[in-house]
Amino acid sequence: MKHLIDCALKREACDLVIRNVRVYNVFTAELEEGDLAIADGRVVAVGRGYRGKREYDGKGQIALPAFMDAHIHIESSMLSPEAWAALAVPHGTSLVVADPHEIVNVCGIAGAEYIKEAFSRLSCEGVGPLDVCLQLPSCVPATPFETSGAQIGGKETEQEIARPLFFGLGEMMNFPGVLSAEEDVLRKIEAAHAAGKPVDGHAPSLSGEALCAYRAAGILTDHESLTAAECREKVARGMYVQIRCGSSVNNIADAKDAIDGYNYRRFVLCSDDKNAKDLSARGHLDDALRRLVKAGLPAKYAVALATVNVAECYGIKDVGALAPRYFANVALVDDLENFNVSAVFHRGVLVAENGKPLFQSEERYLPAAVRSTVKIEKVSAESFRIVGHGGRFRVMEVQPYGLYTEERFVPAPEGELHVKGTDLNKLAVVERHFATGNIGLGLVKGYGFRGGALGISVAHDSHNLVILGDDDEAMARAVALLERAGGGMAVVSEKGEEVFALDIAGLMSSAPAEEVVSRTGRLQELGREMGVKECYEPFMTMIFLSLAVIPKLKLLDKGLFDLTKWAYVPLEELERVDLP
Repeated sequence: MKHLIDCALKREACDLVIRNVRVYNVFTAELEEGDLAIADGRVVAVGRGYRGKREYDGKGQIALPAFMDAHIHIESSMLSPEAWAALAVPHGTSLVVADPHEIVNVCGIAGAEYIKEAFSRLSCEGVGPLDVCLQLPSCVPATPFETSGAQIGGKETEQEIARPLFFGLGEMMNFPGVLSAEEDVLRKIEAAHAAGKPVDGHAPSLSGEALCAYRAAGILTDHESLTAAECREKVARGMYVQIRCGSSVNNIADAKDAIDGYNYRRFVLCSDDKNAKDLSARGHLDDALRRLVKAGLPAKYAVALATVNVAECYGIKDVGALAPRYFANVALVDDLENFNVSAVFHRGVLVAENGKPLFQSEERYLPAAVRSTVKIEKVSAESFRIVGHGGRFRVMEVQPYGLYTEERFVPAPEGELHVKGTDLNKLAVVERHFATGNIGLGLVKGYGFRGGALGISVAHDSHNLVILGDDDEAMARAVALLERAGGGMAVVSEKGEEVFALDIAGLMSSAPAEEVVSRTGRLQELGREMGVKECYEPFMTMIFLSLAVIPKLKLLDKGLFDLTKWAYVPLEELERVDLP
């Protein structure tokens, strides 16, 4: 403390002085020209005339608090933690509230331990390049109706949430369980409260009494609001609303209309799910800030959403601002419209510059616990055969640019269904954790894909294989490719087949970021070439078709699941319908 005081009063030289910058004050929304004085990794002063053992010329740029993501699944990038950091930190990211829900559903708690350890091995001059606040996943599995690789109940949650490993309880997706006051669900929430740790939420379309009941359980946040009215209601009930800017879902246009000069401190930014290609091409939270400002939100509000608001939401001390005593987590940007990041400091250490990371890990960390996770009972083309009996088939239709699905019906033939040449695709979810042989079959309308099959071992949230196609043989080949690769992404067409291995739990690749971006981008392009409509992200949209916590109709390894009924429903209703 004496050293900080002496540096602030210019009695000692600071460790670092970032000269010639305009320091943005998140408390007053003002810019102050001068220098940023730093000692022991903390800001000690904003002013002029400070001496530094090291000095950095900011060249007139704006110094912002480095950015914080309020809710993210690192696994959705398909990058290892090391590769993810190498892409995200140069875009100004200094802290993430990460929910390892995906890998824990495959590998159990060992998956969370892997994420934390991999990040902890990154270093630049003895300092890690970012802070990772790891949440304990609350829904493993996401629902009791599907097969996942692990199960974490209330008893396990009580034991795990007390560990320093976990910052809080991850998104409580089982909102029906909260509203019905299921004992095991409440036990998890109570364990987090007892440990003094925050509880994240997931409350799509909850309103009125149901929203009040959900909030009464002490759930802090929500990232599933679709309209400005829904955002405002959740803020009015004491929640923080997380505005998403991800690869599949972006609700900036709607959510920003809910923000005003009074309530803006109750909104935070998050990416939730962002793939490697978007992270590389568009950036991370800098991308979200650009979009918010372009959409018409004043920059003074937008910056708060990615900085001080996140800190206040989660009670994280000494981050989110550039003021004395705060950690010197700094992003230098050109202006408050484009938010182009030229340099990033974490705890007073330059960790990225000109788009390049300055940190590294001694070696890629890949423990046995997250490898060899794909175990499948043998499948064949016959496994994907659908036979009608003259009734009508339930069909999933995906909301454009979203994750919600609508339930539609089409006439069912007498005999085998052939989807080639129609606007239908077959969809299959193949269990891959215990080789049970479970295969859920469904139909998707309007996706546009034709001429083969797409397959992936990422499938929110239990991460069984998801296969989409119009050819049974091609679908079986896609499964075989994924099994041999130990998980991954696959395309099968008349021209051939291509697969990219995701060797970390079938979710992430140990390859360098550039290779992941290139290979996954190539497969995305193939999906587009095979007809997937622009309003759908060929693989990312597909993997949400098994997420049974977002309405309405989803496919699990045991069959079609209707969230409005919270129950399985048959693919075919035996109601006779004349074919057109």
